[in-house]
Amino acid sequence: KAELEKMPGGSAPSEEDEAAQVSRGSGVCKWFNVRMGFGFLSMSCRDGATVEPPVDVFVHQSKLHMEGFRSLREGEPVEFTFKKSSKGLESLRVTGPNGAPCLGSDRRSKGNQKRRSKTDRCYNCGAPGHHAKECQLPPQPKKCHFCQSLSHMVASCPLKVQQRATLDTQGGAAAMETEGEPSRGTDTEMTD
Repeated sequence: KAELEKMPGGSAPSEEDEAAQVSRGSGVCKWFNVRMGFGFLSMSCRDGATVEPPVDVFVHQSKLHMEGFRSLREGEPVEFTFKKSSKGLESLRVTGPNGAPCLGSDRRSKGNQKRRSKTDRCYNCGAPGHHAKECQLPPQPKKCHFCQSLSHMVASCPLKVQQRATLDTQGGAAAMETEGEPSRGTDTEMTD
């Protein structure tokens, strides 16, 4: 700061100028993207004066005053300090009414949620709760993962081929036939 003041033509903003640039506002959350962690506030009151029409103020989750996962609910009443930045109005600190913590959204980012893993199953007997190396049964015959048949493996499963052909004829056949190509689900693939 002192170096800028000494430089010819350069001046650093004083603390009073910086404090004058920060304003107080109140309003409601216009929208907030929980996954991206930002949104906009609709400011209806600025430094005690009513703002008509309401003005949008950018808000980032890092500026929210609350515990745990930081987010806002659409329509949630808020009070905030903000400044004008190169991109527009930007919030510096956001609270609920009278400085209370923000309430936040019921939604949580899917990235933050712990994935529920399928219960571990034994590859040998298929029972949950243990793995094949801990299985008490002797090695079982291998079977198809798709239909559980002992006569073939999943790579040559006729039910899987049939299901794929049915999906192809339902979903993609109409589009392919309009282009002049025959559909892939023909009788020649289904016969044994």
